Amino acid sequence: MSTKTYHSAQLDAASPEYRGGIVVWASIVAALGGGLFGYDTGIVSAALLYVTPEYHLDEFGQQAFVAVLLAGAVIGVIGGGPVVDRLGRRTTLLLVAAIYLVAALGSSVIGWLPLIYVARFVLGLSVGASSLVVPMYIAEIAPARIRGRLVSFNQLFVALGIFVSYLVGYAFAPIQGWRWMIGLAAVPAAIMLVGLIPLPESPRWLAAKNRTDAARSVLGRIRRTALEATTETQEIVISLSQEKAVRFRDLFRTPGVRRGIVIGVVVAATNQLSGVNAILYYAPTMLKQAGFGDSSAILSSVGIGGAFLLFTLLGLLLVDVLGRRPLLIGGTIIVAIALTAIGALYLVPQNTTTGVLLVVGLIVYEGVFAASLGIAIWLVNSEVLPNRVRGKAQSFGTVTHWGLDLIISLVVLSVISALSATALFWGFAAFAIIGAVVLSRILPETKGRTLEEIETSLAHDASARSSRS
Repeated sequence: MSTKTYHSAQLDAASPEYRGGIVVWASIVAALGGGLFGYDTGIVSAALLYVTPEYHLDEFGQQAFVAVLLAGAVIGVIGGGPVVDRLGRRTTLLLVAAIYLVAALGSSVIGWLPLIYVARFVLGLSVGASSLVVPMYIAEIAPARIRGRLVSFNQLFVALGIFVSYLVGYAFAPIQGWRWMIGLAAVPAAIMLVGLIPLPESPRWLAAKNRTDAARSVLGRIRRTALEATTETQEIVISLSQEKAVRFRDLFRTPGVRRGIVIGVVVAATNQLSGVNAILYYAPTMLKQAGFGDSSAILSSVGIGGAFLLFTLLGLLLVDVLGRRPLLIGGTIIVAIALTAIGALYLVPQNTTTGVLLVVGLIVYEGVFAASLGIAIWLVNSEVLPNRVRGKAQSFGTVTHWGLDLIISLVVLSVISALSATALFWGFAAFAIIGAVVLSRILPETKGRTLEEIETSLAHDASARSSRS
């Protein structure tokens, strides 16, 4: 056997450092960050029914109680980009979990409403930073063949957090225990904090900090063969060598980066403008306005949350089979149809039959959304941006998500009062249709491709478009 052949056989052999399952476990622990957002999203909808009378909140006060966390999330994303590039993905996640733990406990025991708002703002800081770094961390440690599923763990845990929050809300509804509802968010935060301690740092971040040996060592633990680890290390180093230190204002000067940012922003805008969080935040309130009692409204929300969870699991199974484009574009069209039907139900007299149909429509909407736009928002943003600038560039899509979420949360109840629920749902349907059309033109298929291959392809496509124009 020649020396070259012997060396090749060594590389093809299983990596001696490989630890089976570590990538999946790391993805699960990191995705608890998505669970924190999901839990707060769902629990605030139930807690709001009891916070409102206790503090005599008017329509604006109810919307502000929801929106203050989202304002923190916007700041968390803006500040999180530079932090995650400087400190690393894992270290940032540790900070996120610790801050969320303290703020969740604080918001549940504080009695003075302004301080509750401050605690919820701090919760938002951690939620926003988490939404940026969780998909990024998972995408950077996951092998290409299962990256879609692993990154989608983030959305799965968002859905799980929503579902659990609805169950908790229903359990504490008889005693109006909204403080218990909010305070229990500290439990998954504590689990996440402890679980992160033994996990590896992102090899792509390590390589970006010129710690190539450490990056190769991490890949040796999370890739099956030495050849796979060595090849991926080389791809990362080559990719990084083609990038320069980039400031925010320089991002749009690079065609591939610019195109990735546009794709991420459009996906995020379509995600929010189709109304998902408006419905999740205010579903019990809207159902109560349609004639449901408090407990019935929350119980109906459990069904909505259950559909969100089950269809997220379905999307998780399909995203690396069907691909991103069919799932995202096709799902968005069905979402628009469901929104149109829900809006039409508000035009007929409200009775038991229309109430049941309304719940069914919301379940269909939330389910299809979860399997398409819900998964895509975090997955696409984590895939279409280069290594060295991912922290900064990904923040554009994430800020779009949280910024629109904030605006929508502040106007939902006001729009229903000033116009109608029909106008609200039909407006969301129109935005969903526009989003589907735009995405059909700009969204690439990224299934089964490494992050470096996607980066090269986007840069090439952008250059080709530029030369034709």
